[in-house]
Amino acid sequence: MADSTSVELVLVRHGIAVERISGRDHPDRALTDRGRARTRAVLEALVQRGVCMDHLISSPYRRALETAQMAREVGFAPTLAIDGRLRPNSASLPDLMEELAGRVALVGHEPDLSAMACRLLGMAPGQLVLKKAGVLHLHRSDGQWRLRALLRPGLLLDTSA
Repeated sequence: MADSTSVELVLVRHGIAVERISGRDHPDRALTDRGRARTRAVLEALVQRGVCMDHLISSPYRRALETAQMAREVGFAPTLAIDGRLRPNSASLPDLMEELAGRVALVGHEPDLSAMACRLLGMAPGQLVLKKAGVLHLHRSDGQWRLRALLRPGLLLDTSA
């Protein structure tokens, strides 16, 4: 990615998923009913606030893909691609980041998304953490990444503010 390329990047962590079996992760873990409802509400809140992207790229894991499909349904992004580099613990996530241009949203997993954001921002790992259905908005211009927002679901859904 050339330094002059401007990128709006929104990182979305998948919603609440069914429990792991015997503590082991599985690619077919689905979102729970609560996870679907909360994730949809978060995505709708983003769209209502004018946050929409041109492209959406998702992990192939079911919980992330369900989150991404919801994002398309509510008008967050018109296109959806699946990319294995967004699988949990993928060592090739930096390669994907180099290909990004324009306004892109990635739907994936923790701690991968926040670790990548910390790396892009020059922060120590662990300084940013995405809650389930949380959103991290970054902007790149002139080769410099900047944090625009780190939004937990409760903040987006709090109607008293």
